[in-house]
Amino acid sequence: MTCEEFAELVTAFLVGALGPAAEARFVEHLALCEGCEIHLAQFRITIAELGALLAESLSADIRGTVLDAFRDQHAR
Repeated sequence: MTCEEFAELVTAFLVGALGPAAEARFVEHLALCEGCEIHLAQFRITIAELGALLAESLSADIRGTVLDAFRDQHAR
């Protein structure tokens, strides 16, 4: 698995949507690649931080930008 493939599968991995073979390849790559380990850790931190925000605390523009970014990532 390449780092690019890894990055494309992070969301699916975190929600448990990878099949057994893909998950095994993902975990294997994670064990061998410090950069992807950092990427996954940063992704988890981002999820935790954004999840702690109240939607009302964000301006409509910022809320839209964040939601669009996640929609774009999910569409890939």
